[in-house]
Amino acid sequence: MIPGKQSVEAQISANGTIAARREMPVGIAGEGGQVVRVLVEPGQWVGAGQTLAVIDRSVQTQQAAALAASIRVSQADADLAQAELERAQALVGRGFISKADMDRKRATRDAANARVRVAQAQYAEAQARNGRLNIVAPAAGLVLTRQIEPGQIVSSGSGVLFRMAKGGEMEMMAQLAEADLQRVAVGTRATVTPVGTSLNIAYQVWQVSPVINPDTRQGMVRIAVPYSTSLRPGGFADARLVAGSAEAPLLPESAVQSGPEGSFVLIVGKNNEVERRVVKVGSVSDAGVAIASGLTGNERVVVLVSAFLNPGDKVKPVLQKTSN
Repeated sequence: MIPGKQSVEAQISANGTIAARREMPVGIAGEGGQVVRVLVEPGQWVGAGQTLAVIDRSVQTQQAAALAASIRVSQADADLAQAELERAQALVGRGFISKADMDRKRATRDAANARVRVAQAQYAEAQARNGRLNIVAPAAGLVLTRQIEPGQIVSSGSGVLFRMAKGGEMEMMAQLAEADLQRVAVGTRATVTPVGTSLNIAYQVWQVSPVINPDTRQGMVRIAVPYSTSLRPGGFADARLVAGSAEAPLLPESAVQSGPEGSFVLIVGKNNEVERRVVKVGSVSDAGVAIASGLTGNERVVVLVSAFLNPGDKVKPVLQKTSN
């Protein structure tokens, strides 16, 4: 065949692990206590603020009730102080009550009102603490792990009790060689294939590492992946990144051979004699093998090489039609 030149996507192969794009560790925000119920399991979707586990609050409920009652007591004292002040104001003009007594009654009324506000603040604080007893989802997403059971005593020192993927968003973290990293940018198209599946999940690079590991000379590329039941954080996956396109000869895999000097093809030169031509292979795809260098595209390339065909042999070539 005479391959000519075709527009070929420059692809970079990589492998790496699947992870949650934004992993949210969820623990105890309040004082903790004994777990009464756990309401979710790994793999479930939850909404923002949804309760994940219920903590016993029997003691805290009684404390809040006592504080609510103290508000009513303080309010009654404030009402009495206000009434006494109003009666005194009616008598002060006739000289029955001194100005000093009025000042004392006014101070008593103000102190009673202040005690009401203190009781209200204490009750609001208790309500806020009780509201933080339950473990809730900080944002909508997918529950990944659960490390909590009914009857368990939990506190702020219990660590991470649930792990969630915010919005269910996943990513593939792939290590690329320094040279390949230069060819990738945010927005580069990529196709991810989880190990053990035939899925080809298409999306794009959302982050390219600004640093190179000095030991491995590699950098991290993070590929955003839409949610799929086949994606499991911690799993392995392969990826193909499309790093632009170029004009290059495209040959079937059967035409490209390997030898001590690297890859080569057989071409039919002058006088129909077979010649060996060393080439550099570019990207490999279902369409064929792109030749990065070594061919102009105008050569007559042997498509299917026989073991009995050697350089210097004369042949009677039959040209195969190409797609271009």
